[in-house]
Amino acid sequence: MGAFKKVYPFAAIVGQEEMKRGLLLNAVNPKLSGILIRGEKGTAKSTAVRALAALLPEIEVVAGCVYSCDPDDITTMCASCRERLAAGEELPRARRKMRVVDLPVSATEDRVVGTLDIEQAIKKGEKHFEPGVLAQANRGILYVDEVNLLDDHIVDVLLDSAAMGVNTVEREGVSFTHPANFILVGTMNPEEGELRPQLLDRFGLCVNITGIPDPRLRVEVVKRRAAFEEDPEGFARQWEAEEERLRRQIVAAKALLPKVKISDEMLFLIARIAVEMGVDGHRADLVMMKAAKTTAALRGREEVTEDDVRSSVDLALLHRMRRRPFQEMDIDREKLQVIMGR
Repeated sequence: MGAFKKVYPFAAIVGQEEMKRGLLLNAVNPKLSGILIRGEKGTAKSTAVRALAALLPEIEVVAGCVYSCDPDDITTMCASCRERLAAGEELPRARRKMRVVDLPVSATEDRVVGTLDIEQAIKKGEKHFEPGVLAQANRGILYVDEVNLLDDHIVDVLLDSAAMGVNTVEREGVSFTHPANFILVGTMNPEEGELRPQLLDRFGLCVNITGIPDPRLRVEVVKRRAAFEEDPEGFARQWEAEEERLRRQIVAAKALLPKVKISDEMLFLIARIAVEMGVDGHRADLVMMKAAKTTAALRGREEVTEDDVRSSVDLALLHRMRRRPFQEMDIDREKLQVIMGR
């Protein structure tokens, strides 16, 4: 546990409520297809991601498996673990913390998806696969800092895997597939250039964060940071009860999520919001529905309410609004009030 004590506690992050909520929603429901955090430097983006990983419950993995397969879930296992099970082998188990895998901006496609040894496949009929970043990230968090500076094609590959939960590598008619279920967190500083709208739209959620303007809160940020740097272990102990409460809330929400129902009335409300706020395509409706259901689960309820829908609007729509060139990302609050008030 020693190394993890050095991580700043998630519960101790001051402000930035939207970012924290977006991260928690993805932790409960990875099917939300990740979150893009847009903000200037020094707004606790990477602190929050590492804090989330340290906060999440430990996972059980097949010991020695490069993909960290879940020994109790054959549907998401790699081919090798499935074969071992079919042969009657008892898979060895281990428990560990969830990983944060960093993707460097300079990463090549081979480094991301892995490589197939074609020569071996053709000569010997054996598939030899060298795993990449997506293999390491399975059942963890894939953190892409400065995602806007990555090659568009690589961003596409990441978003495909995040949506499908698998990574398929094809070379010269030979293909290899492995599980790639991860929470995708992209961060970017908008001053350094934007992502193309097609790529933006494929991130499930998006949040804009800025420095905190309230002087009292800024003082609190500095005090907590100083206390953490002086005595990381002691600081972590102060927040352990709150961290444990959040951990239990995530575990309970994950268990509750499959039971959460959404009425046609709420689905019509979501559709109306998407249409009247001028959003293109249908992905926004789907994401709003998933986010509203996940919000209900986090709040301990089995039925989606109007309030759950309302709190999913910003995260799901911010990056999907039609904008003129150089126009800031923003949600028209008054218009939303009118739609919700009907």
